[in-house]
Amino acid sequence: MFKNLTKTERAWVLYDVGNSAYTMLACSLIPIFFKNLAIGPNPGQLDGDTATAYYSIAISVVTVIVAILGPICGAIADHKDMKKIFFTTSVALGVIGCIITGFTTSWVAFIIVYVLTKIFYSTSLTFYDSMLNDVTVEERMDEVSSYGYAWGYIGSCIPFTLAMIAYVLSGGLKESLMLFSPQVGKIIGFAVTGIWWLLVTLPLIKEYKQINYVEAEKHAIAKVFSKIGGTVKKIATKDKKVLFFLIAFFLYIDGVGTIIDNCINIGTDLGLPTVGQVIFLLATQVVAFAGSLVFAKLSQTKDTVFLIKICIVGYFAVCLYALTLKSLLDFGILAFGVGCFQGSIQSLSRSYFSKIIPAENSGEYFGIYDIFSKGASFLGSAVIAAVKLAGGSINIAVASLAIFFALGFVFIAIADKQQVMR
Repeated sequence: MFKNLTKTERAWVLYDVGNSAYTMLACSLIPIFFKNLAIGPNPGQLDGDTATAYYSIAISVVTVIVAILGPICGAIADHKDMKKIFFTTSVALGVIGCIITGFTTSWVAFIIVYVLTKIFYSTSLTFYDSMLNDVTVEERMDEVSSYGYAWGYIGSCIPFTLAMIAYVLSGGLKESLMLFSPQVGKIIGFAVTGIWWLLVTLPLIKEYKQINYVEAEKHAIAKVFSKIGGTVKKIATKDKKVLFFLIAFFLYIDGVGTIIDNCINIGTDLGLPTVGQVIFLLATQVVAFAGSLVFAKLSQTKDTVFLIKICIVGYFAVCLYALTLKSLLDFGILAFGVGCFQGSIQSLSRSYFSKIIPAENSGEYFGIYDIFSKGASFLGSAVIAAVKLAGGSINIAVASLAIFFALGFVFIAIADKQQVMR
């Protein structure tokens, strides 16, 4: 598949391979590491439900902070040669934070460093997504964006497998398999992930050139806030296509982000064996790889909004299926359903947004895009936390997300009928 890509497109796709390693760790082993530190009878430790709620609250904190920073950093990065600087800085800080997380020994320190790392990771994605207008042409955006998610899913399995081996050999599944301490296993897992993330990012740092930009002005930073305000006003009053798409995106991506962030919490709350969950999550990566490639192929002949609608309907069904979850097999079926649409709904949303915004202001617009993206994850995680703290089941919490997909379907249909403003 890489043969169809230019050198710059290939380098851009590779960053998905790099950052997806951290994504995979965040939705699998990181919740396990956190709960191993947090749950227990000792002073300062928590019970299982409280630990799940605190973890969801931490995710919510990240999403709110990133939503605030995104438009500001994006608007500044739209100036000539600034985007690479911001991107490189956020990646470097994210990698450092990832490695440091492995050395933490208390759940408080773990969650603080995790929150900071996730902020830098999420910020890097704002700049990365906005690079799409620079690395390819409009006709290829759906395809290139889909390749990013596809290869990200399959590539992330390499460092994750090494991290999982370290977890197993540190007694994570059975004490009889322990060759070194759990702390050493945790250090290895985060170090492998951080180093992979950095190495696979280097080609993009080398190849990327900012083609679309706005000219620098005096006191540019001071003018950022008024500029963002003007853009938001324009979207709210004139650019209805962008407005209704962002509302739709806010609604349906809520369920997507929440399910990704809480997939291990779903299994552990149901009392399912950890090894079985991890095996199914690895299988999901392969399914997501195939699903993203299928939608990349379909994007060459099918309308982007039509394909997004298919993904929304698929996720709606997944949420309702969560009501029946009892066994590991049920969990596997749920994971398979998520894998079919997970990468495609994100990649198609990214490329569709790139098509309907001004290319020279892509950083600012993707910062606003992230408000809706990360803000939605905030609501989803808050729903999980609220249901759990109220004594409800994880099944009901996940099923309740179906309403967001239903409303998202309605609003993207409205957005599709609006005209593009440039």
